Amino acid sequence: MNKVFLVGSDSLKQEDLLEPSLAVTRFKSITGLLGRHDETPDVVVINRSQSSDPSFRKFAAKFRDIPKIVFSETASPRGFAVWLKYPHTYPIGSPSGRELVYLVHKAIGDRRMIEENLILQQQLDATRKELDFFDTLSKTMTSALDLDNMIGEIMKKAKRLIKADAWSVFLIDETTGDLVLEKTSHKKERKVKSRKVRLKRGEGIAGWVAQEGIPVVLPDVSKDKRFHSGLNRDTHVEAKSLMCVPIRSKGTILGVFEIINMTSSASFTKDDLALFLRLVDHAAIAIEMTTIYQKMAEISVTDDLTKLFNTRYLNRTLEIEITRANRHKSSLSLIFMDIDHFKLINDNYGHLVGSKLLVEIGQLLLRSLRTIDIVARYGGDEFVMVLPQTPPQAALAIAERLRSTVAQNLFLRKEGYSLNMTASFGVASYPESSRSKEDLLRLADEAMYRVKNQTRNGVYAIV
Repeated sequence: MNKVFLVGSDSLKQEDLLEPSLAVTRFKSITGLLGRHDETPDVVVINRSQSSDPSFRKFAAKFRDIPKIVFSETASPRGFAVWLKYPHTYPIGSPSGRELVYLVHKAIGDRRMIEENLILQQQLDATRKELDFFDTLSKTMTSALDLDNMIGEIMKKAKRLIKADAWSVFLIDETTGDLVLEKTSHKKERKVKSRKVRLKRGEGIAGWVAQEGIPVVLPDVSKDKRFHSGLNRDTHVEAKSLMCVPIRSKGTILGVFEIINMTSSASFTKDDLALFLRLVDHAAIAIEMTTIYQKMAEISVTDDLTKLFNTRYLNRTLEIEITRANRHKSSLSLIFMDIDHFKLINDNYGHLVGSKLLVEIGQLLLRSLRTIDIVARYGGDEFVMVLPQTPPQAALAIAERLRSTVAQNLFLRKEGYSLNMTASFGVASYPESSRSKEDLLRLADEAMYRVKNQTRNGVYAIV
């Protein structure tokens, strides 16, 4: 039943609004109406003379969005102007009961239509924003080949769409099964990320979501015990409300998204969670595709066994470094290395032990060189080291240091072998001893074989 408030002159009788679907309450004045704070009518029928009431402004503000039928005892249009400044106002002069009932139903119908249109407009705006998100996602999937940047673009858009303060993305480490903080917008988390933050399955809210595969929305995180354990205690100290959802693709959980608000007045709702889940479903596809692409890219430039760079990457890098050396008028040196008597390891201990030895030697070389230096497996038991901005004498000293390191190390001790190994090294430099990439590779290789065919466990440099 629709509630009607009738305010003002006795010239309009309550009986004029008798109708089964209307419940009418009469007030003598606006002041009396404002005393009823607890009730909201569907429509107000009011005498236009009430605009002179001292409480008129308060009434106009409180009932701004409520339909108001303003009547007068005469048919004169004068006196309605002050009322027409406010929305949902229907003026009528000297109405009959039938006219009044019709106008009441029309006002109520108009208001419902306006409210429905408003809801539809809000839904349309939300749909447009979602479509904009999916458009951004589609472009990101085709242009962003870097996982870190791709996640950043997706989550920036999701943050604006959901009206959140901050977000974090954890991905599953396929080797350990742990959750690793991949990217975040939260300043405190960015500091923590440098420490390679990890969560065990079941640890904290993110770990629990990854383990159970169930999304979580917490309007008040202080009421959830999981928030006070593990990682969350360190990285979400300011969070008031949180949503955490699994990133799932083809039944496999790839990680979790966390999104937070830091003020209690902006708590997440189930509607926010429903929207977030729709976004995550599509983001998961982008993450999986980018991850696959990165793995394929890594495979194309890395050696399957040692995970060092392969000859394809080596050739590309040499071209770049020679160009850089020419531009900066600096030297580029190359070290060829071959493990002495490696065939005996395979013959005496088997190829599995030989493979493990190659991996360990590769890691030893990486630890012994600068971060700007490049280590590649050239094939079999041969390794190549590219040393940017390194003149011949410095490269010779580095090769001698590597020779000594290999000779003094005991390999495969954890496996119970403690093998002593040596290696032969050849050094060449650009532009001092070579004029091209091909010359540099050939000369370093020849220098290495000169040691291998004579003394082994030595270094020869072409300067």
